[in-house]
Amino acid sequence: MFANRYTAFVDACSLVGVLKRNLLLTLAEAGFFRLRWSKEVLDETERAIAALFADKGKPNPEAVAALQRARMEEAFEEAMVSDFEALKCVCVGLPDPGDAHVIAAALKTQAATIVTDNLKDFPAAFLEPMNIEARSTDAFIADTIALDPGRAVAAIRRMRERFKRPEMTAEHLLIGMEAAGLTETVDTLRGYVLSL
Repeated sequence: MFANRYTAFVDACSLVGVLKRNLLLTLAEAGFFRLRWSKEVLDETERAIAALFADKGKPNPEAVAALQRARMEEAFEEAMVSDFEALKCVCVGLPDPGDAHVIAAALKTQAATIVTDNLKDFPAAFLEPMNIEARSTDAFIADTIALDPGRAVAAIRRMRERFKRPEMTAEHLLIGMEAAGLTETVDTLRGYVLSL
């Protein structure tokens, strides 16, 4: 099983968008990788989801965001990383010092990858000595699918079939992914559209 070997720490920006979040959680649930996050990441994710719902005029955006967070935590009870504050000292010199908690938590859990769409905040030269790489959500999902396309496509099809409001065809799913900036993922899945 892939998950026994590979750990990915997921940054908040990769969890806010519904498709990105669902794809990451679906592939983690299918055992492709061990998913990790921190309280700080989930706090930031919850605030951003609430802001998105508020911008769309949805009622009770904070409650909806809190419910989504609670479901994530319940589904992935083992994903929470804590007690990493002492490792922040090795994170001096980041472009955004506020991201030190992400690297410290990734170090604590021995993650191989930080999944983030803020790549500029996690320079390769900074992460390389720590044996961690930062990957965009799109690249990470596409590469994960490529590990075992049959199993990944089956998992994504089950994810798509759970969408009820609105229901989504395979082609609409790919269009939605493209609109969410998941172009590498769409390229990887295009040949499997009949199985999605």
